[in-house]
Amino acid sequence: MALKVARGAQKLQKSPDAFRTISEVSEELDVPQHVLRFWETKFRIVKPLKRGGGRRYYRPSDIELIRGIRDLLYKHGFTIRGAQKLLKEQGGRIDNVDAMVSAARADGNPALKQAAADNDAAAPLSSEAKAQIRAVLQELQELKNLLA
Repeated sequence: MALKVARGAQKLQKSPDAFRTISEVSEELDVPQHVLRFWETKFRIVKPLKRGGGRRYYRPSDIELIRGIRDLLYKHGFTIRGAQKLLKEQGGRIDNVDAMVSAARADGNPALKQAAADNDAAAPLSSEAKAQIRAVLQELQELKNLLA
């Protein structure tokens, strides 16, 4: 009996070439399933095999592509648009994201300049900008009161 429990407790390992379900990919890459589905709509090169009932099966190449997209977005701070541009320029291939980003930065890649600009836009607001936003908010509240 103890042998059965020990075997049941072991997690079966799939072959590295085996297809993975969305839940397996989500767990492996630490990306929620809904985000994987969203990335399919934004990155047309992510095309998992779909079987009956819409169940997704990801090839090892799909998983590596998604890993690269995750790194571009989360590790290197790209926007979706910036990652799309970079992928398009690379012919949809992601071999080594860190090397690709370093090379693109060295070449003065415009996609990276856009990503940097987008990141700068997310920087904390100055006190002057906050004051302007408060003034606009006050005007909007006054307009709302007039309409009510």
